[in-house]
Amino acid sequence: MPAAGAIPVGMATITLTPAADPVAIAQWLADRISAALDATDGPIAITVPGGRTPFPVLSALVKHDLPFARISVWPNDDRMVPEDHPASNLAKIRAVLEPAGAQIVGLEEGQTPPRFALALLGMGEDGHIASLFPNTDPQASAPARVIRITPDPLPPEAPFDRLSLTIPALVNTDALAFLITGDSIKRQLFEAGAKGENDLPVARLLAATDQTVECFC
Repeated sequence: MPAAGAIPVGMATITLTPAADPVAIAQWLADRISAALDATDGPIAITVPGGRTPFPVLSALVKHDLPFARISVWPNDDRMVPEDHPASNLAKIRAVLEPAGAQIVGLEEGQTPPRFALALLGMGEDGHIASLFPNTDPQASAPARVIRITPDPLPPEAPFDRLSLTIPALVNTDALAFLITGDSIKRQLFEAGAKGENDLPVARLLAATDQTVECFC
């Protein structure tokens, strides 16, 4: 089992937690969400990724006794397909979290999301985050918070235009975590990005934050 550790990057610190199972990751998320809820009488917002990896974690999260009615959930990104399409991230997130009482918010171009209490991100094998692929040249200074984007090349498993949160929206959060469990190639790419050894979207995002980032790898 790889050892846990910390990687200093710019003003941030990356904490690596290897081989964490979905239940343990869900506990970490629940603790952060609970603390955020305790700090306010109002609602909070979080953002979560699509794809396959997060759903065992989200399924474990809804078993926690949280006031989900006070939580709005934003996808990191979504494919521009109807919600009843199998590729819809929104539909998959809704299916898991809405029965628990959470409000699921669909992305729209030009939206201004709130500050998130928690941003949970995935990462692709090309270093993309949300739908900020390398060819899209994502910038930490991007003026928009939700953009329409066309990956190039289009992923064959999901050949669709996307809506995506931008780097400024993703780092506007009180807690930031990555979920790249069980993939040593992704871990190596993530660590290289954290050290500034590449200029991929994940590296740009990590360079744009000054907080501790948890990486479940």
